[in-house]
Amino acid sequence: MKEEGLQLFEGLREFCTGVLFQYVPKLLYSLLFLFIGWKLIKWFTGFLHKIFVKKKFDKSLQSFLHSVIDIVLKTLLIIAVAEMLGIQMTSFIAILGAAGLAVGMALQGTLQNFAGGVIILILKPFKVGDFIEQGGLSGTVQEIQIFNTILRTLDNKIVIVPNTQLATNTVTNYTRSGKRRVEVNVGIAYGEDVNKAREVLVEMTKKYPLIMQDEGNEPSVVVMGLGNSSVDLQVRAWVKSEDYLSILAALQQDTYETLGKNNIEIPFSQMTVHINNK
Repeated sequence: MKEEGLQLFEGLREFCTGVLFQYVPKLLYSLLFLFIGWKLIKWFTGFLHKIFVKKKFDKSLQSFLHSVIDIVLKTLLIIAVAEMLGIQMTSFIAILGAAGLAVGMALQGTLQNFAGGVIILILKPFKVGDFIEQGGLSGTVQEIQIFNTILRTLDNKIVIVPNTQLATNTVTNYTRSGKRRVEVNVGIAYGEDVNKAREVLVEMTKKYPLIMQDEGNEPSVVVMGLGNSSVDLQVRAWVKSEDYLSILAALQQDTYETLGKNNIEIPFSQMTVHINNK
């Protein structure tokens, strides 16, 4: 009985020793290879980013290529580590191929988002830095990634929008043309001098250096309609896209103050009631 126990112990020891000498070094080498490879990939993608910046690549293309290259290299690294551990990747890849259809169906939305990202980069309806609006969402484009586009709203919120939503629906790009028209609506009372109101409002716009004054972009004031209690005017001025919000806010306040200083009445909605005392 004692001899049988010793034989069992010897067999177990030889088995463990064999496993340790055969697999532990391989495992350690694989982990070391994975660690070094991961660091090299991080360095390489960072190096590529510097080249993109130096060569002045489109920022939209920079973020997209960075994401694609990073994912592809890390996938190849994991496959190489698995091969080092003795895992037969050829059969594993064949299994993945067989399961690809099912996975593709499960990730249908993700694949559509990837295709949407490619379409955005090819057709360029917008780029990083543009202010866009789609489906009630609006903001400045921060990144165009593989599956999503990152927007920063005016109140500094980060919105993640699927690429397919931006690639297959109507998108309003407020930046692409380079300039926008600021419009301020105001009403003056009936009986006021419309020409005088137009003159003082046009003169008001001339004190803003950010408002374009060149031929074809001159500020103007037009009559938009005859309301129930006012003659409706609209102040129009062209500015660069990045100056739109600041000029809009300034003109709204300045329009009110300018009309007041020139004794031009801005009426408010009111109702006149006639009482019959019969």
